[in-house]
Amino acid sequence: MTTPDVPLTRTEASRAVEAIGWRLLLAELCTSVPVDSLAQGARLAAAVTDVLGADADGHLRVDLRPGRVELGLQTRSGGVVTARDVELAHRVTEVLDRPVRPGGAHPVQALEIAVDALDIPAVLPFWAAVLGLVPQPGDDEALVDPAGVLPTVWFQQMDAPRDQRNRIHLDVTVPHDEADARVAAALAAGGRLLSDADARSFWVLADAEGNEICVCTWEDRDEQDQGEQDRDDLQVSPGG
Repeated sequence: MTTPDVPLTRTEASRAVEAIGWRLLLAELCTSVPVDSLAQGARLAAAVTDVLGADADGHLRVDLRPGRVELGLQTRSGGVVTARDVELAHRVTEVLDRPVRPGGAHPVQALEIAVDALDIPAVLPFWAAVLGLVPQPGDDEALVDPAGVLPTVWFQQMDAPRDQRNRIHLDVTVPHDEADARVAAALAAGGRLLSDADARSFWVLADAEGNEICVCTWEDRDEQDQGEQDRDDLQVSPGG
């Protein structure tokens, strides 16, 4: 029986695959499989694609490199992780003849570019055009590369102009169990912690000249989503 495409909370998705070597990166299940050559990696990618059959096109991402094959699973039509993706991750893991690893020499991670804007509808079309990006499914304030090469660009609402501060910053998303080590390494390399008020969702760091980056994980985002939904419900409730 086919598992339906039922969206999962980030907590549910992470817990469902952590023991088999996959990690959740916000909205995708990811893992890295070591290989000895491109030829071996190509055979592994073909075996994974075969076992997923018709589901491969709608769920699977494969990044083939000489030393590894990186795999991602997501219900592409909605830009979310579903129960179907979890089932597929287990099926893929069963056919691999080598260990999968979320970390190691080639950790799974994702890079995003965040643009702070006072008028998002005014600037978003520019970035879509100049970078050749398209709207991300389910999010009208984020752009993705249809070829899957460039990082996601998302837009953060500003409520007032800011001078003497960069308005474009990077977000690097890492597995939840690697975030502390990544932050510590950045601080040891001369960085500064600007804020951990939203950790473990993200830590705001800066280099020696004040250029900012956020180290992000999926953790605490389910609670944030629920809080936003509760506020929306209050706004539309009778007498609210």
